[in-house]
Amino acid sequence: MELIVKLVENEEEFEGAIGVRFRVFVAEQSIAPEEELDEEDATAIHAIALVQGQVVGTGRLVSREDGDGQVGRMAVDQPWRQQGIGGQILIFLEEEARILGMARCILHAQVHVKSFYASHGYQEYGGPFLEVDIPHVEMHKEL
Repeated sequence: MELIVKLVENEEEFEGAIGVRFRVFVAEQSIAPEEELDEEDATAIHAIALVQGQVVGTGRLVSREDGDGQVGRMAVDQPWRQQGIGGQILIFLEEEARILGMARCILHAQVHVKSFYASHGYQEYGGPFLEVDIPHVEMHKEL
């Protein structure tokens, strides 16, 4: 499998990223479509994972007012999970954050996948909370 992780560079790639997000968050997890898209999509750095030219994963990095980076909207299509694709997207976004001079990445992990982020060096900060009716925990990583 040849995996390419890269920045979204055009509308077609952005639509591919949104397609993954809708399949994972809207179809699988029943998040309302209007909750999935937000104003931060316009200014975020979006990454995609491609296998044979097909977008199979995505994530985004938002610059926060405090100078930290917020990783979010991490999603990998069902058939491609457990193959390291999410980890490669996360590493890519962290490198983008470093390039931009960010010293820390923050994310809101769904509780059932917090061990994935912990395995990449993220530490829990505070207790669980609901976001779009799904239990999450805030996690931080110094870059």
